[in-house]
Amino acid sequence: MLNAVDLTLVNDLTGAPSSAQRRALAKIITLLESTRMDHRHRADEVLNTLLPKTGKSFRLGISGVPGVGKSTLIETLGLDLIAKGHRVAVLAIDPSSSLSGGSILGDKTRMERLSVLDNAFIRPSPSSCTLGGVAEKTREAMLVAEAAGFDIVIVETVGVGQSEIAVAGMTDMFLLLQLPNAGDDLQAIKKGVMEIADLIVINKMDIDPDAAMRAQLFITSSLRLLGFQGNPDHASHHLEYWHPTVMTLSALEGNGVPELWEKILHFQKLQNANGQLASRRKQQAGAWMWDRIDAGLKNAFQNHPAVQALLPSLSAEVNQGTMAASVAARRLLEAMGHEFF
Repeated sequence: MLNAVDLTLVNDLTGAPSSAQRRALAKIITLLESTRMDHRHRADEVLNTLLPKTGKSFRLGISGVPGVGKSTLIETLGLDLIAKGHRVAVLAIDPSSSLSGGSILGDKTRMERLSVLDNAFIRPSPSSCTLGGVAEKTREAMLVAEAAGFDIVIVETVGVGQSEIAVAGMTDMFLLLQLPNAGDDLQAIKKGVMEIADLIVINKMDIDPDAAMRAQLFITSSLRLLGFQGNPDHASHHLEYWHPTVMTLSALEGNGVPELWEKILHFQKLQNANGQLASRRKQQAGAWMWDRIDAGLKNAFQNHPAVQALLPSLSAEVNQGTMAASVAARRLLEAMGHEFF
């Protein structure tokens, strides 16, 4: 049951757009990100209360290497969408240093025009070194933004490691930003990311239009090859299914951004009509549950008294080469009272 403070936050969040709503949105996301156990219990209650008001937005994931122009594209697109009457929430994930643990969190600075608009909300969050470069609570923050009435939620993450897979696993559409002249022709054929991208955008075409067009042709050719090995609907080219495409634009100049939104709308229309959007969200919800189970088990293991008592000595033996790492891991797991291996 919600306490008085959280009930006020929920009421402010689900009320009319106002400064009180923005404060409530920020405070609830902060509550979600807290590692305190009492805060986690409160956050669970708040999230369950808000759940009936979620699911009505379009969730767009955007990824790409540093410097590809993600923030510029999001700001240009966001300004255009707000002018059309939409409300846009941006959840920007900033990579945390593996050494200091700190993050710059400079996305609001890079989107200074968008950040000051009443119908925009930008929340930079540290990845905290989580696998995939996506903040642990990004999915929950997305639901809170939806409950506040934001009908477009954009999740932006840096394109390193498994970040593309992570953001594709929590959004309705995954957009991958690429640079012209980012490598030789073989780079366009590398699988992995290409197989999960719904739309590939070559940005900065204003710098070198010819290079952007060549990149578009190479990647389009590679998608045709990958289609037969991936989704069979992509290979057979049924018109009722979305087929990943490649386009060029200049986020800085705004050229191609209206066309980008038209493609996104076409994707949304097709996915709603063929049931793929609902199916994708159901699969994501199940994956999200197991992801939280994995994280919870890891946290319980690390904080188990028997594990904490054995960990220093077993770690020392592993470091000295007197015990195999697999043996040490088994003993630590057995210390919890279960046979894992």
